[in-house]
Amino acid sequence: MKEKEIPFRQIHLDFHTSEKIQGVCGEFDAEEFAQTLEDAHVNSITLFSCGHHGNLYYNSKKFPEMIHPGLAHRDLLREQSEACRRHGIQVNLYTTIRWNKRIADMHPEWICIDENGALQDYKGKGYFEAGFYKNLCVNTPYRDFLKEQFGEVLETIPGDGVWYDAAFMNECCCPTCQKLMREQGLNPAVKEDRQEFARWTYYDMVRDLTAFAKSYNASFHVCYNKGHVGYLDKPVIDDYSYFSFESLPGVEWGYMDFPVSAKYMRNFGKECLGLTSRFHTEWVDFHAFRNEAAMEYEVFSMLAQGCKCTIGDQMDYWGKLNKDMYRQIGRVYASVEAKEPWCKEAVPLSEIGVFTAEEFYATGVAGQIVGASEGTARILTELGYQFDFIDSTLDFDKYRLLILPDVIPVDEKLEEKLTAYLEKGGKILASYHSGLRTDRKEFGLHQLMVTYKGEAPYSPDFIWPKEHLAAGLADAEHVMYDKGTLVEVSGETEFVQKVIPPVFNRTYEHFCSHLHSPSGRKEEYPGIVETKQTAYFIHPVFTTYQNWAPAWYKKLIANELKRLLPKPMVSHNGPFTTQVNLLRQEKENRDILHVLHYVPVKKCKNLEIVEDVIPLENLKMEVETAGKVEKIYSVPDQKEIPFIQKENQVFFEIDKVNGHFMAAISYKK
Repeated sequence: MKEKEIPFRQIHLDFHTSEKIQGVCGEFDAEEFAQTLEDAHVNSITLFSCGHHGNLYYNSKKFPEMIHPGLAHRDLLREQSEACRRHGIQVNLYTTIRWNKRIADMHPEWICIDENGALQDYKGKGYFEAGFYKNLCVNTPYRDFLKEQFGEVLETIPGDGVWYDAAFMNECCCPTCQKLMREQGLNPAVKEDRQEFARWTYYDMVRDLTAFAKSYNASFHVCYNKGHVGYLDKPVIDDYSYFSFESLPGVEWGYMDFPVSAKYMRNFGKECLGLTSRFHTEWVDFHAFRNEAAMEYEVFSMLAQGCKCTIGDQMDYWGKLNKDMYRQIGRVYASVEAKEPWCKEAVPLSEIGVFTAEEFYATGVAGQIVGASEGTARILTELGYQFDFIDSTLDFDKYRLLILPDVIPVDEKLEEKLTAYLEKGGKILASYHSGLRTDRKEFGLHQLMVTYKGEAPYSPDFIWPKEHLAAGLADAEHVMYDKGTLVEVSGETEFVQKVIPPVFNRTYEHFCSHLHSPSGRKEEYPGIVETKQTAYFIHPVFTTYQNWAPAWYKKLIANELKRLLPKPMVSHNGPFTTQVNLLRQEKENRDILHVLHYVPVKKCKNLEIVEDVIPLENLKMEVETAGKVEKIYSVPDQKEIPFIQKENQVFFEIDKVNGHFMAAISYKK
């Protein structure tokens, strides 16, 4: 049975409510609830059967003792689900996996144990600290209990999909896991073996729980929330109906987390959804209000990445949705609804493939986005390039340029594939340790025309850009903050930009002024090595940009990219805060250009804030075309935009970008 289509406008409705609170949902009205959602243009919602406190929100026959003791509406989930479905709103049935305080208290033998023999807490909280973060082991009888409890929901409560929360990987040294590890030839005392087993456990759990949900309804779409989704999840991508990226950008994730994740996972033919929230700080920031401009930015960014949208909320314990917040959500989702015809089956176009470092370093139990990846994403976004994150197994030939940022090793297999790519005319930009063998003794990619001699003898050192690299830069030395590699040129090159060492390295015996030594004023060793098809930077330029964002780094890279890719897919005259994304709707024979201009500001110590929309006016665009352009018009009002087409480039001007602008480029048949 075919799964239902994933809607564009979702709400994830948390309801983690303490059993110490009485009068829970005493003011709940199912019709009012559903009407509030419908008025807010919501067409899908995730509803709770059991939250992290371990309380049930339905009239359980099997586990009546687990029903929230203060719940006024004993069959809340059923009332919510039936009302939503009457209003045409899809329902995802929610349960938690790794966190369930009630069960952890009842069955401490089901709690994960760390390598020191202590009960494992996700956030490292002590036994008497507030929180429900004790990790439950899915290799114990807890998994059977989970199935029995949630199976009652799937059998009796109407829904359209399943949303498993807290589905992350984690090491466990409980007796059950130790036994299973030894049966697999793994040593529980060795961290790498524990991590390998943690990944096996996660894959086994996902395959099992997807089959379990599908056994009740084959048309259920199934999703797992584990925070970051990336390279480590590839073995079970067929068991996900879609990918959901939990990414509250204002706090720990930041505004680069979601696009990096989306630009990788969208390679695998699954629907992708962003997940932000209505809160100001973190889950669940009661009675806080997300700035509307921030909500717009986050939701429209999802559309621009070819994703659908989710906004997280938590219903007030007395059973009401905040009407003012849902009026705000309604304004944002009304705009999404109007734009949907130009977002359905829209596939992002890309000219650059960026290798994800997770393939080589995410060998533990939680994938992570390293600084080099975020730095690359930030630079390319600011420069307007269209790009994906990729791994070594994917198709290289669809990209005009591959970037190996800072930390990408090259073994014999990858070398062979990159060589074939270059022989077909492709281009490669690498930096720092990228291109080296895993032992860092020599380069696996000889086409860079450099020989590895170790780490650079000086740091910081300096570059005085020459020739094409000097465009837009001061005619002077520019500091390169982080230590680079030391290389020798090993073959024919187009240009070599050399490095100027400082007068000496800073030590307790040799130092000058507050921070680092000044220029020694004499070029010595290679800093940037160019061939016709490649460029190599000795410095970790992308990591440094993520940490410090020196404008001259961006300009150096921009000048190099201009040499390797003289005609990008999209160009504009806007500031670096302008974001552009080009997608294609093949069936409609048109391209869709998204332009975003929201500016996150670190106006407080802990958060990036988006509060104001700063309009752009008279934005000149140059976009690569896929044929003869019939017309260009704004979305959704379909106001035609004058244009000039020259060969495979089209030129037009956008009068005003007020946060988010979409233009459809329609081709003649």
